[in-house]
Amino acid sequence: MNFDFDDVIDRAKSDSRKWRKYGADILPLWIADMDFAAPPAVVAALHRRVDQGVFGYGQPVPSLVTAVVDYCARRYRWTIDPAWLVWLPGLVPGLNLAADAFGEKGDAILTCTPIYPPFLSAPRNNGRDCTAVPLVVGAGGRYGIDWPAMERAVTPRTRQFFLCSPHNPVGRTFPRAELERVADFCQRHNLILVSDEIHCDLILDDALHTPVAALSPAIAARTVTLMAPSKTYNIPGLACAFALISDPRLRSQFTRAMAGIVPEMNVLGLAACEAALVDGEPWRQALLAYLRGNRNTLAEFVARELPGVTMTPCDATYLAWLDVSALQLEAAGRFFEQHGVGLADGAQYGAPAGRFVRLNFGCPRSTLLEALARMKRALAAR
Repeated sequence: MNFDFDDVIDRAKSDSRKWRKYGADILPLWIADMDFAAPPAVVAALHRRVDQGVFGYGQPVPSLVTAVVDYCARRYRWTIDPAWLVWLPGLVPGLNLAADAFGEKGDAILTCTPIYPPFLSAPRNNGRDCTAVPLVVGAGGRYGIDWPAMERAVTPRTRQFFLCSPHNPVGRTFPRAELERVADFCQRHNLILVSDEIHCDLILDDALHTPVAALSPAIAARTVTLMAPSKTYNIPGLACAFALISDPRLRSQFTRAMAGIVPEMNVLGLAACEAALVDGEPWRQALLAYLRGNRNTLAEFVARELPGVTMTPCDATYLAWLDVSALQLEAAGRFFEQHGVGLADGAQYGAPAGRFVRLNFGCPRSTLLEALARMKRALAAR
């Protein structure tokens, strides 16, 4: 089956948060929301659910639970127990629930920057301190964890480590050896590991995602794994995610933190999730091929046409981390907005102001090429 990722869907007059942020003169490549239609199998499942005509309170049906179990076994070689599943309306609530569920106010949560902004806000939202350790650039320009700095940063008050794997925004797929080091670090320091793995099915090159909790029973016993079909299958507005928590005590603490706060699951999200996991693989493979083409187009254009800009190697996600330090901009995001391209400013990820932007290349290639042309003109006009 052929899927048309070149089709330009007009979202400007829709309810799209991505496209409503700016006026018509700015191409929005900021938020992690692709401009592609969801897989036909997902759309068909949604039509079937809507045609029922009743939208009362819902819950995951047995076939959906089986779909998650089978998907984890098939995709990650990870055997999970259905009892581990905790359904959520999104990954951000999961981060905030974890921050609140484990330890006490005044404790510290460790993470590595640059990082998806809720990693920084969730601890503060729940009366915890956020300890941010900058990632370091290593061989081939890829970011990695600064282990000496991590050892210095951990204190008796540190209770959790928030990991993003694959990493947003730097696009890194951590190799198994580095994940094993994460596991060892958390075990030695008695830390609960909260691993956001929402981009795990968007590895652009041939590699198998390794859930940290799948490494060993010991690390699984202290891990909360957060997953969702939303980024891979472009259904974030349907609000469906889940946590996998094998340890009964941790799972009980997590679910207690949900009481009276987390709403009922969106019934359309549940239907879409099952369809994506069961029937979405042909579409996902076609998507990955298209995203690889976009990534390569972007990397070549940056190297050839955008002096003063470098692109971090992107192993996974549809998000490019661009270093614009050489341009000496006061506010990098604002600079490109003034020239017609809406990018995410790196400062919100905990990076130094004026030095980085994140670009979403999950869009038709014509949109990406137009954005790149605008960026080239912006640099020429300086």
